[in-house]
Amino acid sequence: MSLFFLLAGFFARMLLERRGVGGFILDRAKRIALPLVSFWPLVFGVIVAVLIWTAVRANGGADSPPPPPMTAQTFPLTHLWFLYVLLIFYAVALVLRGLVSLIDRGGAMRTRFVDPVVKWIAGPYAPLLLAAPVCAALYFQPNWMMWFGVPTPDTGLVPNNAALVAYGLAFGFGWLVNRQIDILRGWSIRWRPNPIIGVASAATCLSMVGAGPLLTPVEPGTEKLIYAAFYALAVWGWTLGLIGVAMRYLSSQSPVRRYLADASYWIYIVHLPLVLALQAALAPYAWPWFVKYPLILAVAFAIMLASYQVMVRHSFIGAMLNGRTPSKSDKPGGEASTAPAPT
Repeated sequence: MSLFFLLAGFFARMLLERRGVGGFILDRAKRIALPLVSFWPLVFGVIVAVLIWTAVRANGGADSPPPPPMTAQTFPLTHLWFLYVLLIFYAVALVLRGLVSLIDRGGAMRTRFVDPVVKWIAGPYAPLLLAAPVCAALYFQPNWMMWFGVPTPDTGLVPNNAALVAYGLAFGFGWLVNRQIDILRGWSIRWRPNPIIGVASAATCLSMVGAGPLLTPVEPGTEKLIYAAFYALAVWGWTLGLIGVAMRYLSSQSPVRRYLADASYWIYIVHLPLVLALQAALAPYAWPWFVKYPLILAVAFAIMLASYQVMVRHSFIGAMLNGRTPSKSDKPGGEASTAPAPT
């Protein structure tokens, strides 16, 4: 998720520079706010239906306790919380940009002070420097269940502090990196250390908590601090490492990658209720996980990609999600589109 937010911040500033404030707001309203409002009732309804179906099969139709009342603190954003939090970050970014423009009218402060600091942070010590605020946010997060990492802000309309710090940092850093795109070249040149840091830190975290989920909040102390530090290092080692690898080895034109990028927004929206439904359908069968897991993935991706091609790609839904409607001659593996991927 930190990688997604970094990319979102990077491309948000690019869009703002191209279209101005008015064009930026209109584009984000169409491609982020409108999908959130349009698809949330459908997604939430299907998730509730699947949960009811699962409960009825499990207890023979016995009455279940009613859900808690829907308030600002309990509102179920589901996995679409990503879009909601993005809208918050867009609004904050526009306000901060306006204030900075008033203070630094000619841009000299940004050029002389902000850009050099960002370039230094993005250098060889980037995972360590960027991990520090994330580590602090996780450590001071009350009732933190550390096995789950950054607490998902999917419940309630006010995101938790750890998520705001971790994802706000990534979004803001991506925004500032867009001012100096050559930083990406640096990450591609020295791509090796960052994935190593990510793998080693993730392995350390797994050695501390194990592979099974721990549902008990961790108490403040040495263990919590060490885990928070290695988790934050894992986040930024993986984030910068994956960008570096992609810049080095996947920067050429690819019709297949272009198509999957176009389909990714639709896949993100529909994947959770679909996967839940498939899990519920296979629950009665005592098959091992290594049979169920790849089977669910294969069926889910087949349905999602087919529905994208037939229902979305050339329809008004595709235009809403991707900002354009490709011609019907554009097929998987065909000529790559020049339009930017959804962010």
